[in-house]
This record gives sequence, C-alpha cells and structure tokens, in this order.
Amino acid sequence: MLNPKRREISGEELKNISIVPLVFPLTAGPGIVTAVILLVSEANSLSGASLVFVGIFAGVAVSYLGMMCVPRIFRLLGGEVLCVITRLVSIIVLAVAV
Repeated sequence: MLNPKRREISGEELKNISIVPLVFPLTAGPGIVTAVILLVSEANSLSGASLVFVGIFAGVAVSYLGMMCVPRIFRLLGGEVLCVITRLVSIIVLAVAV
C-alpha cells in the first residue's frame, strides 16, 4: 500500500479519468441533501414526509437502472457520439458551477 506497483496507464483510461469523481457529487451531493432537508421540513404531515422518501427511492431506482444500462447505451451510440455528449455535459456542468 505504501509502495504501489507502477503500471502503465493507457490513453483511454486517461481520457475517462474524470467520470468517476463527477458521478458521486451529482448523485448524492450537498444539493440533494439540502433539497431533502427542505422538502421534509416543508411537509405538513407524515404522509407528506413519506412522499419525499418515496421520491428519493424513485430517484435512486432510476439512477440504478440508468447506471446498469450504460454498457448497452455505450454500444448503441458509439465512440464519437459519446465524446460529443461528454464534452457537452462537461460544458453544462461548468456553466452550473459558475
């Protein structure tokens, strides 16, 4: 662990290195936590709060299904289309961050 083995990293791995760090904050970041806190605090009854948690579960289920279908979507779209989509999404994320 202190002296890891060195290995060669391919160009494809370097090209896609930013995908993993971006996925987690967008899926369960501070914005989501703040939204849940606000929605639960605005709920007037137990049924209103339970609807928030049903919404959370639905969002998690949609995210899970989307992440499980990614390999099929990648094969369907092809490499060039994915590069274009990646760049467009990165511009949108940059615009939201500013």
